[in-house]
Amino acid sequence: MASSPGSEAAFFNQKSMLSESSRPKKCPLTEEEIFYMNCRAAYLSVFKSSLENIVSKDQLYLALQYAGRNPSQMTINKYWTPQTTKLNFDDFCIILRKEKSTSKTELLKSFKKLDVNDDGSILHTDLYKILTKRGEKMTQEEVDAIIRLADVNADGRFNYVKFCKLYMTTNEQFLKRTLEKLEVDSKRRRQQFGSHIERSPVRNPSSAPKPSPRILRKMDQETFSNKGDARSSLLSTPRKFKTSVSLTVTRGDSDRNAKLTKPDSLKEWQCAQSKGCFFLEDNEIISHHYRMKIAQRSMVFITIKPLNLSQVEGKLSPWLSVDTTLYILKEKENPGKLQLAAFTELRNREKVFGWTGELEPGIYWLIPSTTGCKLKKERKPIIEEAQLVYRDEMGELTLTKAFRSTLLDIFEVIDLDGNGLLSIEEYNFFELRTSGEKCDEDAWAVCKENFDTKKNELTRQGFMDLNLMEANDQEGDPSDLWVTLHSMGYNKALELTEACPFVIDTYAEKCKPKIKAVHMEASSGQLEQAICKSVLNKGDAKVMDGYENIIVHTCKYDTWITSVIENKSENKVMIHVNNEQSKNCINSRGLNVFAVEVAPKSTMVCQHIMPLNEGQEWTYNCVYSLIS
Repeated sequence: MASSPGSEAAFFNQKSMLSESSRPKKCPLTEEEIFYMNCRAAYLSVFKSSLENIVSKDQLYLALQYAGRNPSQMTINKYWTPQTTKLNFDDFCIILRKEKSTSKTELLKSFKKLDVNDDGSILHTDLYKILTKRGEKMTQEEVDAIIRLADVNADGRFNYVKFCKLYMTTNEQFLKRTLEKLEVDSKRRRQQFGSHIERSPVRNPSSAPKPSPRILRKMDQETFSNKGDARSSLLSTPRKFKTSVSLTVTRGDSDRNAKLTKPDSLKEWQCAQSKGCFFLEDNEIISHHYRMKIAQRSMVFITIKPLNLSQVEGKLSPWLSVDTTLYILKEKENPGKLQLAAFTELRNREKVFGWTGELEPGIYWLIPSTTGCKLKKERKPIIEEAQLVYRDEMGELTLTKAFRSTLLDIFEVIDLDGNGLLSIEEYNFFELRTSGEKCDEDAWAVCKENFDTKKNELTRQGFMDLNLMEANDQEGDPSDLWVTLHSMGYNKALELTEACPFVIDTYAEKCKPKIKAVHMEASSGQLEQAICKSVLNKGDAKVMDGYENIIVHTCKYDTWITSVIENKSENKVMIHVNNEQSKNCINSRGLNVFAVEVAPKSTMVCQHIMPLNEGQEWTYNCVYSLIS
């Protein structure tokens, strides 16, 4: 697996360059400020404005290079899929958070593992085999480009020590050049980029201690909202509002009239079940996607709910409060064309979301969705790290009771069909999530030879032994085990805080429904379109005064509200969103005040809103303003 962990060395290189060129030494930058300044500098080295979109792979590659990265084709393809048509500045920031710079030490360490003679070089033949066959595989053209570098290749050998030095120098030069360019163009430095606002670089050194990034974001919101305040003139002057529309919705327990009810004859219907999971990764949510076959026209009852795991007593189960819905899309004759058939908008007294209705025979895609209001990055500090392994009286490495319990829960989550065994397909979802690689047939055969299996599938004990072997391979070092646990959403206390496992139950009256998990990915454009279509069909519409082509659609569901902005005009628009007057509410953006860009002739999901405390009345009060 190719890794790109953030490095302390790279961070301090960036910080030193910034302090020399763009900021007084008496006013040190926070990590968050450094990150966004680098993002801005890189983006504006390719585009004239932050409001422009990345519209090709070449533009994405160039912008990443200016940010001090050197992405492979596989990395580019990961973010620019066949369905991608554009990426905005916020998307670019998310990519940079994931694809962090690699330090020279890390680079040298990786190459040194391949240096059989320990002489600082690798045979070209070995280099080609390694780079095209292992981890994030490179193309032949990419390897040839490395071998053609005259300064680092001689006599059929690749001098990786020189290459690492050249690599780091090139990245630093790119970054330094972009920062210098940003410093010269003061107008660009004062732009608002996506959802992120740059603060004035001049601060009083005698003021309060440096605030955290979380406080900075709050300060940005307050500064933006007080447009009449002279202190915020830097932001407010270019951000005048042409028109606004205000929405207020008050909700309470009494609003829930429609309830999900089971069909009377449900016990006689045929059922299929599949499990899955939402994983929180940076600023996006990844989940399993499913393909369902209905053989004949039939009434269908389908539900989705968080999966209740057997957690250790005293441990929190935060995922049980996460909202889970399911969009059902009908596959049309044209490849890639999906039509919204239904989604699970109703809820029963057990807080299970579902849908009942008739489906035609055919192929359907089931796309799980969560608003992102409840599934968020964990903020609380971990007081004590859990122990994963220990040595018994005989000196043998053993898994701790807490870690064994966690592994059993992970097994329960990745056992998608719930038969108590792991098929190669189920195990590969786990491998892709934790290592980025699949287990091929040969590797699976070796696995079956060494670990307990039944019917060619891995048992719980086999899964336990597999993890114990990994611990033994690292001589008790739990680092790799923690990588696996973090990938599955666990924190250092072995609490599942950044994932939400769920279970889907599908009943059909006339036939046996067939469901299969086909891939695991972030929310697709198809899901965005489905949500927008649902809101436009069922929600209330408010037109911007004087701008009939800009419409705010608001749909009130059982426990949440979704806002969609429709732009019918020929030009892109910027909408300023202010939720500060809402009460007992949380939203999917995580900010009370933000701005969104809506492309011409398009619709976009602006935000989801839910009650912070569901047992109390909550009021959604939002002002949408068109930025001039």
